[in-house]
Amino acid sequence: MATWSEFAAAHPTLAAAIRQLMCQYGPGLAYLATVRADGGPRVHPVSPVITDDGLYCFLVGSPKRNDLDRDGRYALHAYPPEDSDDEAYLSGRAAAVADPVVVRRLAADMRAEPSVDWRLYELTVEVAMVIRRGGTPSPAEANEADACGIWRDPSVGGRTRRPDWVQ
Repeated sequence: MATWSEFAAAHPTLAAAIRQLMCQYGPGLAYLATVRADGGPRVHPVSPVITDDGLYCFLVGSPKRNDLDRDGRYALHAYPPEDSDDEAYLSGRAAAVADPVVVRRLAADMRAEPSVDWRLYELTVEVAMVIRRGGTPSPAEANEADACGIWRDPSVGGRTRRPDWVQ
């Protein structure tokens, strides 16, 4: 699986579009889907943290954190914009961050309360997708009614759709 920084370096236009939709209200806002022990989905809102170094999420002690510790598969879907039906979606695997320097830096940057039982996860990217419907398209999308960019990690047999849009 690709790290966020590997994905963003390979596909900067798609990564920028995803980041814009995930962070359109200031801090990251998205729905996190995890896999319950019985195989069913669990969906909760979260605040993903997107930096040049990676894609992260702080999770307090909860069933969704237990899900990620047991089965790291996740899907992340941006909150919908107020003026369009644009979508941003990521999926891959989450793993607890073990590097104390990264944990301290992001905790300080995001003002994570030290007394709260939270854990930092890094989210790798296996699938990345943006769909633009209405709203204001980027210049690269201006001639498409419904612009769609999809990237799948080639290391797991994926491919990119619309490489003319997704650079």
